[in-house]
Amino acid sequence: MKHRDLVLEQIHHRETRPVPYTLDIEDEVAAKLDAHFGNKDWRDRIQNSIYYAGVVDTMRKDPMDRAGFERDPFGSIWRVDQRPFHLETPGLAKPSFEGFSWPEPEKFFCGEAAIRQARQRCDTHKAERFMVAGLGWGFFETSWGIRGFENCLMDCAAEPDFYAELLDRIAEQFTAYLDFTLAELPDVDAIFLGDDWGDQRGVLMGADRWRAMFKPRYARLYERIHARGKLVMTHCCGSVAEIIPDLIEIGLDVLESVQPEARGMNPYELKKRWGDKITFWGGLGSQSTIPFGTPAQIHAEVRRLRREMGAGGGYILSCAKALQPETPVENAVAVLEAFTSGE
Repeated sequence: MKHRDLVLEQIHHRETRPVPYTLDIEDEVAAKLDAHFGNKDWRDRIQNSIYYAGVVDTMRKDPMDRAGFERDPFGSIWRVDQRPFHLETPGLAKPSFEGFSWPEPEKFFCGEAAIRQARQRCDTHKAERFMVAGLGWGFFETSWGIRGFENCLMDCAAEPDFYAELLDRIAEQFTAYLDFTLAELPDVDAIFLGDDWGDQRGVLMGADRWRAMFKPRYARLYERIHARGKLVMTHCCGSVAEIIPDLIEIGLDVLESVQPEARGMNPYELKKRWGDKITFWGGLGSQSTIPFGTPAQIHAEVRRLRREMGAGGGYILSCAKALQPETPVENAVAVLEAFTSGE
């Protein structure tokens, strides 16, 4: 089977051998692996089943006169010379749109050179790989990028009418992003969204507010994606077990990250409860097994994920996060070997 076929079979809940995987490695870790192996040949061993392309940049920022600071089209100012980059000043200081200039969706469309590159990537790999077009940050991430994180959570509780209007405006933007993306990249297999609704304990704004504010708006976007013949995949960090039935109800095909350390997100329990209704992508602990396990434990856990999560389909193997800079070299080697061994 080709990589694309493996992914499609898994999403349609049909077991495959091998189980498809993706392995992403941050640059600092990759440099350490170059030094460990004495060359870059190890990179050719990674055969990711899913490839990305994109023609929308929802994280677009323009440099400012002050070094290390950038401004996005909403007027928000970001500090980008630190890890992690972070919001310094929200573009919308108060829960009101009075006097605020809302940017047109075209502000976030990529330039022609980037669009050509994305088209070429799709044309080159679409027969072999499962091609995903990313739309970047989602409704929640965009909302707090405009208002500030704490303001955003307070708006959700104390200014629900304003926050609902803010989400409606953002949803309109994403409809435009989607239509532009599919006009430029009509052959992609899925649309990939990203919205971190959860922390380690649960849904940040609470499950009931998520259902009131986000569920209907995402339902409309998912429906529009499915109407164009594409699958829906979303990245979400943290604990979202409480709303997985809601995500299934509105048509999410694939949930990515699956952080096993977060409350209720043990992948094997998720598989038992909902493994026949949604595909899980991720599950190898980036806060536990990868940095603190032994190489033998990493190999054992990857084998178990393949065996138990891949049973009956509905699984794509991956780390919950790209290999982070604090990953010990011997553990990074173990992850590489475990993923590429095909066991």
